[in-house]
Amino acid sequence: MYSLGLDIGSSSIKAALVAIDSGMAIAAVKYPDSEMRIDSPKKNWAEQSPEDWWSHTQHAIELALKTSGISASEIKSIGISYQMHGLVAIDKNGDVVRPAIIWCDSRAIESGDSLSAKMNEA
Repeated sequence: MYSLGLDIGSSSIKAALVAIDSGMAIAAVKYPDSEMRIDSPKKNWAEQSPEDWWSHTQHAIELALKTSGISASEIKSIGISYQMHGLVAIDKNGDVVRPAIIWCDSRAIESGDSLSAKMNEA
């Protein structure tokens, strides 16, 4: 039996397979090989496509299984870590409606600083 660990970052997706009985790492891979693109359609914006994260996650899992030679049916648990401070906007059907705003986006800093200053005055 194995546990699958996924790290869904803004640079790449990492996948690791660990033997549950021994704690030994069986495979550790990342996908894609080069860093994922971060879009900046305006100054201080940082966005990525959640659909790309999903596609890259599927590829990373396939690569980990291929590298290790184990079957997906042998995976008994999955752990997921994700980049901090992100926003994925979805509609009522769970479909993504716009690119995700990711951790390094800084479009709201001026507004936050202004609100903080007003709170400190009160």
